[in-house]
Amino acid sequence: MTRERFSIEEFKRRALKQVGEPDHLDWEDHADVLLNPGLAETLTQVHLRDAAVLIPVIDDDGDPRVIFTRRTSNLRKHSGQVAFPGGAVDAGDVSVESAALREAEEEIGLAPEYVDVIARLPDYSTMTGFKIAPVIASVRPGFVIEPNPDEVDYVFEVPLAFLMNEGNHRLESRVWEGRERYYYSMTYGEHYIWGVTAGILRTLYERLYGW
Repeated sequence: MTRERFSIEEFKRRALKQVGEPDHLDWEDHADVLLNPGLAETLTQVHLRDAAVLIPVIDDDGDPRVIFTRRTSNLRKHSGQVAFPGGAVDAGDVSVESAALREAEEEIGLAPEYVDVIARLPDYSTMTGFKIAPVIASVRPGFVIEPNPDEVDYVFEVPLAFLMNEGNHRLESRVWEGRERYYYSMTYGEHYIWGVTAGILRTLYERLYGW
């Protein structure tokens, strides 16, 4: 049953039929806002720049895995953190999907011809000034990863079944600007996933597997 539940075909089916359409779901429903009352009002005062990330799930029906990056320590925002490939939407991008694909190719060398876009999650607004569109995609075998050393320290994979198991989601907190801030985290081996990336994963879980 577990194998079938987390197969790539079942993942695609759930992504296409997730509860609620992203275009009709308020961003205030995302994990950070639900965990931190008052954050929604703060976010309305932040100028947000459009961004997109790719949630790349390797199309290996025996063991679907999600691709992550570890950002370099010299980046201005979210340096040293685990992240999905992604970045700001440029003027030349025809859609958030094309922006996510472009960023994935620039950051980790993931060629778009190996990537099939499936669906989107609701936008995810951040205190660092971005309104992120998470783009769900499957990645066909045969792809090559070539990290851009200016942006990415290394690339790693985590089993989809691990990430979509609520038992692996921890609720943590830390004091930020004088207030206690709650957030989700997930630890896989030496990899600590938290913040925006963990929040997006939690949204993915709630919309695809949390029912």
